[in-house]
Order: sequence, then structure tokens, then C-alpha cells
Amino acid sequence: MKNRLLTKLLNLPGVIVEESQETENTLILFVKSDKKTAVCPRCGQISRRLHQNQRYLVKDLPIGNREVILSVNRRRFKCENCQKPFSESLDFVTKKKSFTHRYAQSITQQVVHSDIKNVADNNGLTCEEVESMVMYFTKSMLPIDLNNLRRLGIDEISLVKGQGKFIVVLVDLETHKLIGLVPARKQTEIEKVMQQWGEKVLAQIEEVSIDMTGNYKSLIRKICPNAEVTVDRFHVVKMIHQELNQARIDQKKTAEELNVKARAKLFGSLKGSKYILLKAENKLSLKQKEKLEQVKGASPLVEIMHSLKEELHQIFEESQNLGEGTLKLMDWLAIAQNYYRKSVPTIKRWFAEIVGYFENRTTNGIVEGINNKLKLLKRCGFGFRNFRNFELRALLFWHFPNNLAQ
Repeated sequence: MKNRLLTKLLNLPGVIVEESQETENTLILFVKSDKKTAVCPRCGQISRRLHQNQRYLVKDLPIGNREVILSVNRRRFKCENCQKPFSESLDFVTKKKSFTHRYAQSITQQVVHSDIKNVADNNGLTCEEVESMVMYFTKSMLPIDLNNLRRLGIDEISLVKGQGKFIVVLVDLETHKLIGLVPARKQTEIEKVMQQWGEKVLAQIEEVSIDMTGNYKSLIRKICPNAEVTVDRFHVVKMIHQELNQARIDQKKTAEELNVKARAKLFGSLKGSKYILLKAENKLSLKQKEKLEQVKGASPLVEIMHSLKEELHQIFEESQNLGEGTLKLMDWLAIAQNYYRKSVPTIKRWFAEIVGYFENRTTNGIVEGINNKLKLLKRCGFGFRNFRNFELRALLFWHFPNNLAQ
């Protein structure tokens, strides 16, 4: 009766509790499969001939405040066909693992929301044990299902500021999920990763959104024959913002050459105005709008550049189709070329890819959020000592079952 209750409490399908032992903090359950037969892995024949009993200990989910250790009987059968002995396959634990599938999943879920060291301390495990479970569970999720991949985002980030070491981030722009990392921004490295997806997946990709720093156009045309290359508006606006802010800084430097009264007016107005200049004007508070008017009054150049920045925002927001967006952007470039002397030539070089945005309005901005999470994962990634482990940890965050990581 007791063993039947423990079997029900354990709740492992196909598993019977034969016996139990208890200590103050630990419950040891002696378990076996309820099947009378096993399938030979060599010839596929069903065998009923028991050859040997073999027990080993695995860790399972706790019951109440007690840790649970399973003494598992993985029986060895002898194949009646090929006459070779073999161990039975158990659904709840992999051979040579000291933990059940569901225990590894539970530990992995904790790591998704914390880090290896804290999870190890909270569960009485070593960092190596936690890392082993996370790697085991993550690999069981691979490969990532890319059968529905249609729009791909490619971006590059530096995880270590100032060292010039970049990794490339691959994102499904429709699901907003990370689907791969590349350890370097060389085209050969990116191609190697993407080729692993298979020709079918690469052929079904309809659009690839990139920035204007890494020239991946030739690579995309080579391996994604049916994809249109576009530049996301996020990168265009980001470039404009950088040049506008640089103009603000240059104007502050110019103020130092003016007389005392003019210097005080210009410098005082421009000081602390970066956020106000770069934020969309319709989202500013009343106080911020007053500060913006001071900036415009102090610097006619900054006023014009800010106005052009706002117009560009409107073009991306309000254009209804490719034709309208293309014409408006051409008109904007004709005016802006005298003020945005760095950005306009770049936009002209990438014009065809930029106006492609107006067709599907695909945005790569989600990649920035993913980049920030990757940097956070790196800081929390105690125990991950190489790029592959870091990549697995990152994929886990976005693909944990039932979206528990989101």
C-alpha cells in the first residue's frame, strides 16, 4: 500500500516504487520500469529474457522539503535473436546521467532567471553539476526549429566594451527570438553557421535585415537566393542621431570662442540637451519642450538638423507604401545633404536597401533588446568558459519550453 502511494506521489509514468528508505532530509526510492520487455538496440527485436539487475543513484525533484534520490534498476536483457546483452532504455533518465530529465529541466529553469552560482548554492550542488545539467537540457532542445523562418535579422555587438571583439547575432524577426550566434564577424564564419541550417531553410528566407557597418549583402545573395536585403530604419535613425549629437557637441565647443555673454547663452542652452534633441518631439513633456525651444533659439544649425531629424521620423512612420516612402526620402536627402554631411552619403549608398523597409516595414530594432540581454547573460554566466557554452546559454533563454524564459 505504501509503495503504491509513493509510486503515485513520484508521478513518473511507467515507473514503480519497490521500496523506500528515509532519513531526516532525504527520501531514497528504489524504482524500476513497469515494462516486462525491452527492445534490443542492435536488431530491434523485443526480448523478455532478463539477464542482470543493475542499480545506480540519480537525483530527482524534491518532495516537500526532502531531496529525493532514486535507486534505479536499469535491467539488462539478453536478446533472444542476436544473443547479445543490452541495458533497457528508460524514458525519465539518460544512461550515465546522475539526474532525471525533469530535475535537469527544473535546475535549468532556475538558471534562466538567475545564474549558475546562486542556483548551485540554493540546491546544494556544485557549479559544475549545475552547468552539466544546463548543457544536457539545452542540447536536448537542439537543433532550433527554423522551418518557419522567413525574415532574418543580422547585427553585430561587442560584449566586451573597448576591446574591438565582435560577435554576430542572428534573429528571427517574426518571433523576436535569437536563433544563433557567430563568434566573429567574418563572412566565412557567418556562412558556416547559416549553412548548417540547410538549403531548404536558406531558400525560404524572404528578407534579411542588416545594418550599414557590416557589408553582408554579397553573402546574403550567395546563400539566400530568394531573400531581399533591407536596412532597418533603426540603424538609419541611429546614424542621424549620432551626427545630430555631434553637431550639438561642436556647437558647445564653438561657444568657447565667443564673447562672455554669447558664450553663456549658447553653452547654457546646449548643456544637458542631448536627450531632448534625440527623443521624438511629440513625446517630450512641457518642460522638455521649453528646453528644446531654448536650444533652437541658441543654435540655428541645431534647430535645422533637429527639424530634419523629425521629418525623417515622420517619413518612416507615415509613408504608406514603397513609392511614397521612396519619393519622400529622396526629397529629404536633397535638403539634408547640406547639414548631415556624413549620414546622407551613406544613406545614398544604401538607398535601395533602406527604401525596402517601406515594403514590409520589417524592423531590426528588436535585436537591440536581444543585445542587451546577451550582455546581461554574459555578466551572469558563471561557469560558461567558452563561446559554445555561452551560445547554448543564450539560446536557452529564448527557447526554454513553454516560453517560461520570456
